[in-house]
Amino acid sequence: MLNGTSPWHLHLAQNAALILTSILFLPITTFILVSSYVISFLIPQDVPRKRRRLRASRTFVPQTILITGVGMSKGLVLARLFYEAGHDVIGADFEPYGVQACGRYSRSLRRFFRLPKPTADDGSAYYINALLRVVKQERVDLWVSCSGVASAVEDGQAKEVIERRSSCRAIQFDVATTSTLHEKDTFTQETERLGLPVPETYNVTSRDAVHKVLHKSPKRNSYIMKSVGVDDAARGDMTLLPRRTVSETYNHVAQIAISDQKPWVLQQFIKGKEYCTHALVIEGKVKMFVSCPSAELLMHYDALPSDSALSRAMLAFTMEFVARTGKSMTGHLSFDFLVDEKANEKGAELLLKSIECNPRAHTAVTLFSGQGEEVSKCYLSLLESNMANGDEHLTDSVEAEIVVPKQPAKYYWVGHDLVTLVLLPLLHLLQGRIPVKDWIRGCSEFTAHVFFWQDGTFEVWDPLPWWWLYHVYWPWQFLASILQRRKWSRVNVSTTKIFGC
Repeated sequence: MLNGTSPWHLHLAQNAALILTSILFLPITTFILVSSYVISFLIPQDVPRKRRRLRASRTFVPQTILITGVGMSKGLVLARLFYEAGHDVIGADFEPYGVQACGRYSRSLRRFFRLPKPTADDGSAYYINALLRVVKQERVDLWVSCSGVASAVEDGQAKEVIERRSSCRAIQFDVATTSTLHEKDTFTQETERLGLPVPETYNVTSRDAVHKVLHKSPKRNSYIMKSVGVDDAARGDMTLLPRRTVSETYNHVAQIAISDQKPWVLQQFIKGKEYCTHALVIEGKVKMFVSCPSAELLMHYDALPSDSALSRAMLAFTMEFVARTGKSMTGHLSFDFLVDEKANEKGAELLLKSIECNPRAHTAVTLFSGQGEEVSKCYLSLLESNMANGDEHLTDSVEAEIVVPKQPAKYYWVGHDLVTLVLLPLLHLLQGRIPVKDWIRGCSEFTAHVFFWQDGTFEVWDPLPWWWLYHVYWPWQFLASILQRRKWSRVNVSTTKIFGC
């Protein structure tokens, strides 16, 4: 993996190779695209059929739903779910460098709007005003925010403005809640205040503070440093501190840019499996929930059984967190957990500790695909609670059991797996860095995903976003990286995020 110290010619080759890969596979994917349209024309597909059935009902009242972030898989999936449930879907997203988002071309959208991205110079005013114009112009009933990490707080600001100046309701936490949960240090403090378990965590704003924590740790725990703000270059650094020697520790800490303006947290390293969750919370009630194994860069989604002990424990944590805040929270709530194993007289005890919170939609919402009616009812319960107007009987009638995925498929992204499981290992094989059996193992895994898993972007009835993602969006992003001499270490295909370095 390249980093910021890698020479520019390697970054140039990386971008050029990926553009060439897109060109080489263009005939195959175009054949799949055309075939999908032919199949959809000849064989009625489930999603359009469900939509027609619902729209034909005299009692059905379609709502207008605005979904931002449809260029990401999570936003696109939600747009398709609302479309399946018979509603009118408006899409919107940022389109960096003028490259059109793949979600723009989804069959599920009635219209698409390009949004101005909040910047440090201009602030969020242009972005919020643009959202408000869309809401009023399209008479939006419900805004479902699927923000990325960089615009989470701005979406909190937009929620307050939109709900104050229109009748539209928003699936988004307010500014105070978003800010608290978004930052690693304030989330940890809030979780500790609520009496819920978190790893040993210290806020540090200087190298001296880091060394003091390491020297005073009574248990000689290992720690990981995490930037409080967004830092793509540091995100993948999982170096354990202290290092083997004092000099190695000092040398590593000396390379970290840390100050009062750029604070970090020093968090206890827990040697256990990592899991993530996605929940929809409406006015203090958890309406939807899913959990799955996680990773530092998660590109494979396989839901835990909803009745498993781990899933129930993570759901209990989520419900307890929401209940203890004492607020009527409405938004998407996602936690990252580590399972800490401790020995006792009865054997081993598993302790669940939350290490991070994402107050926004998680790509794990993909696991709800095919459940459009159930999912849309959960979201629209926010509007139903407004219609209740304090009528306790009506409010009770809209309460429902928590919706969980029913027989979910396993999800992957073919572009990511093609590069990481086949092409990059092939390069390493030719360089003599790995044996042939390792490459064959990667090819076997890729083949199994293609035949038995579901791509997170592709749908037979809506194939164009998938094609556009790999042959327009990403090639243009890589070309922009070449023209701007921008270095990057990794990309997340599902969120369209480029990790600069």
